[in-house]
Amino acid sequence: MQYAAFFRNLNLGRPNCPTKAQLEDAFMRAGAASAASFLTNGTLVFTVPSAGQAHRVFAGACELLRETCGLREPGYVRSLEHLARLVALDPFAAVDRDQVYACCVTFLHPDSAAAPTLPLTSPRGDVQVLHWTGPEALSLSFKPGQSPGSPNAFLEKLLGLPATTRNWNTVQRLVQKHAGPTDR
Repeated sequence: MQYAAFFRNLNLGRPNCPTKAQLEDAFMRAGAASAASFLTNGTLVFTVPSAGQAHRVFAGACELLRETCGLREPGYVRSLEHLARLVALDPFAAVDRDQVYACCVTFLHPDSAAAPTLPLTSPRGDVQVLHWTGPEALSLSFKPGQSPGSPNAFLEKLLGLPATTRNWNTVQRLVQKHAGPTDR
């Protein structure tokens, strides 16, 4: 079974972050049958026999990364099957992409509270959360001034827990590459 790991604040090769080789090696040494970094943003796809094994390999890889390069950031694991189902829902189909800076998915901490009433908009109006899946929040980022809204910063402040956000097209491309085409 294939799983994806999404790390918070990990940019390959930066201080306290692994290189691509270190990231992949940590997962392999922790017991994954395969491990492939996807982009440079702390996203990795790995293969293990079961969900339980996925979490054990992830925990082992995190420990190795702490020892190897000092990585302390949390990460979140999702099965490729789960991500493929999420992509197949096409949650941003009704969004006029010309009106937003980015469509985003935020991977939430397992202790995150139940979804607030949606849609939820940041005080600056630069982030709007549209959907809450339980383990993820799907949102829009707008750029009303010099910088775009950060769904990650907004949701971390709201929930008081760490999270990590990816552009929606990153998840779509990851699923297309590793899980194949989805039914629409």
